[in-house]
Amino acid sequence: MARLDSEEEAAEDRGHLYANGYLLVLGDAPVAKVGAEAQDGPKAGCLALNGGSPDGLEAPSGALAGPQTPLGLEEETQARLLPAGPGEGTPAAEDTPVPRIALSARRFAVLLTFSLYSLVNAFQWIQYSIIANVFEGFYGVSSLHIDWLSMVYMLAYVPLIFPATWLLDTRGLRLTALLGSGLNCLGAWVKCGSVQQHLFWVTMLGQCLCSVAQVFILGLPSRIASVWFGPKEVSTACATAVLGNQLGVAVGFLLPPVLVPNTQNNTNLLACNISTMFYGTSAVSTLLFILTIIAFKEKPQCPPSQAQAALRDSPPEDYSYKKSIRSLFKNLPFVLLLITYGIMTGAFYSVSTLLNQMILTHYQGEEVNAGRIGLTLVVAGMVGSIICGLWLDYTKTYKQTTLIVYILSFVGMVVFTLTLDLGHLLIVFVTGGALGFFMTGYLPLGFEFAVEITYPESEGTSSGLLNAAAQIFGILFTLAQGKLISDYGPLAGNIFLCAWIFVGIILTALIKSDLRRHSINIGIKNDIKALPVDSPTDQEPKAVMLSKQSESAI
Repeated sequence: MARLDSEEEAAEDRGHLYANGYLLVLGDAPVAKVGAEAQDGPKAGCLALNGGSPDGLEAPSGALAGPQTPLGLEEETQARLLPAGPGEGTPAAEDTPVPRIALSARRFAVLLTFSLYSLVNAFQWIQYSIIANVFEGFYGVSSLHIDWLSMVYMLAYVPLIFPATWLLDTRGLRLTALLGSGLNCLGAWVKCGSVQQHLFWVTMLGQCLCSVAQVFILGLPSRIASVWFGPKEVSTACATAVLGNQLGVAVGFLLPPVLVPNTQNNTNLLACNISTMFYGTSAVSTLLFILTIIAFKEKPQCPPSQAQAALRDSPPEDYSYKKSIRSLFKNLPFVLLLITYGIMTGAFYSVSTLLNQMILTHYQGEEVNAGRIGLTLVVAGMVGSIICGLWLDYTKTYKQTTLIVYILSFVGMVVFTLTLDLGHLLIVFVTGGALGFFMTGYLPLGFEFAVEITYPESEGTSSGLLNAAAQIFGILFTLAQGKLISDYGPLAGNIFLCAWIFVGIILTALIKSDLRRHSINIGIKNDIKALPVDSPTDQEPKAVMLSKQSESAI
């Protein structure tokens, strides 16, 4: 189907009823009885129209004859999305335009704005723990208190994920984005009032607000990608949105030690440096909140893909959040993906949290290099995310790619474990970077694979459940691996994670790859070429052109 470059062109083109469009035929319905509203799905035939009214078209003899093929069980989800056609004997409404699919230029502003405020939220998560000793001395608290400033992010997510996804599904993308950006901004400003040694509780309050903001942020990448981006760029867009959060962690490793050096012998200077970091974060958060108000819209004027067009045709009153949750947990492939995503991401969280302890066990006094290895882990993961997103858009091999990345993550974890105590930090840098490349590259793969096998359920709900599983496994793995490291050393803790990742490989291999969204998207576009109305070589109506999928259905 022809794709427009902007919303404005799409609006101008609405007056042309069949220009560059398609008239879809379901089953054995005659052409004259098919409404002008576009149908989609694997059973839809596609007519290339080159001007004139539907009455002026004549299908080849017998082209549409034959019994209608009944839908299979795996097609029930797609079938219930198809809008009801006109009744028998009802002529098509000549003044109804064929729904158009177009890409909006605003999608890049939406994606950039989200990625930036997600970056700031991730930065605020890590800004305390990377200079934990400085904040311990300034506030006069224990290391456990500082650890809670990071753990509150994970603890807040699990109980709040269900109300957050309900809000996303019932109130929409724009309100959820405003809440995420707004709470992130509010938390940053609350911290500005905590730059006194007796006000630790104020900085904890600000961090709690930021942790609540995270609940409205982590589930949005796949939703933004699906609602705003076309089929050939949706996975790359999701990876870019995830990239913003990863980049925030990387910046969190770099900036706080530079902005707040350890000057505990000069409390006033230390307070000034902390204040500089807090106010700078607040200023950036405020700017991004304003940009979110301006740039974020609920959805583009025209759907970017056939899958989104089908969802728009689905009556909103048919949606039930509880039914959606039940449907997801009855979906065995999704349940398996939920467990495997939790294992992989939880293992990454555990490695990132305990990396300092593992490095210092074998390399005394290398705190700075431990931080640099963590930075290498994150930066390599950012590259992995983008490459995996581009690969998915090019191949659409969701299960194969997910399984291969899972296996390579397992290999990377084994190599990292066996080389950690060799006494060469350079090797640890290399193996740590490889581990981060595959482990973090898995994040957008999990999101996009979940959307594919759960379509048409909400992307926000599936992504939210994946993140909740990641938080739960992350807490459990961190506690278990930390205990093993303290009692038996890093080798035992890493072997524990290797065993769990191997279990994840087996479960990933069992996932049935039912690409529902992709099937909808290719239902009317597969092997179809549309000719424009004003083509000089096609002044008379041409024969009906059917996609291979439609021919097999007929």
